[in-house]
Amino acid sequence: MSTATNLHQVSRKGAAAATGGQPILTVDHVVKSFETPQGKVTAVDDMSLDVRQGEFVSVIGPSGCGKSTLFNMIGGLLSITEGEIAVAGERVNGPHPSIGMVFQEESTFPWRTVEENVAFPLEIQGVGKAERLERAQHFIKLVGLQGFEKRFPAELSGGMRQRVAIARTLAFQPKLLLMDEPFAALDEQTRLLLGDKVTQIQQELNQTVVLITHNITEAVQLSDRILIMTYRPGRTKRIIDIDLPRPRTSEIVGSDAFGRYVAEIWNDLREEASQGMQDEEALAQQRKRP
Repeated sequence: MSTATNLHQVSRKGAAAATGGQPILTVDHVVKSFETPQGKVTAVDDMSLDVRQGEFVSVIGPSGCGKSTLFNMIGGLLSITEGEIAVAGERVNGPHPSIGMVFQEESTFPWRTVEENVAFPLEIQGVGKAERLERAQHFIKLVGLQGFEKRFPAELSGGMRQRVAIARTLAFQPKLLLMDEPFAALDEQTRLLLGDKVTQIQQELNQTVVLITHNITEAVQLSDRILIMTYRPGRTKRIIDIDLPRPRTSEIVGSDAFGRYVAEIWNDLREEASQGMQDEEALAQQRKRP
């Protein structure tokens, strides 16, 4: 067993002892390989992770490490080569009703108002109009957009549109919320303030969240645990417990304890990112050769 796997197994056992009960999400020795003209490429290799009710877990790693591949497998959008993923005890073989997903790309419907956007998944489920509008109002208020119910996405800022996407996903009350770099297009100040709102929502709902991100500050601000991935193929390098008090706001970003976590994670990521840059430079040199 590798050192990374040893560290990983210890972290999983520690989390189980601390929280108890069955995990909402189980990723069990998952592998994803792709066939390419140059041969088989393994994007994710022997990944395992348990996430329990109410946990906020971030997955971070260098570009090209397979973070989004892992996200798509958990969400049922991409098949698994080996291993198994289960949500609430049910194996994931495709899009799963217990999983809500928020993406980096713009995902609001421009022809629908905020209220209509948030109510949309309830409409698909056949929920009556009065009930779905009432539930939509609840989640609009939860994300801090009351007063904007009749506005269209074009009338909102980028951060507000992402709050609409989060409210819409939460409206059908998923057991697991997956977020793939949802704040990547926002400026740093907006990211931090939106992080405050996401933390508040997660704590209020006891929502289980897995966040894919490349932003160390964001990961430390939001998470109970952070899984650090190696450069390609993506494996578990380490899982770090974030022992910072909750309720947690962006004010904690300036604390010494926060800075130590950021430095610790950067030390892990720097090694992997450097390897990625070396590989890319070597590949570029090969392409220049006649």
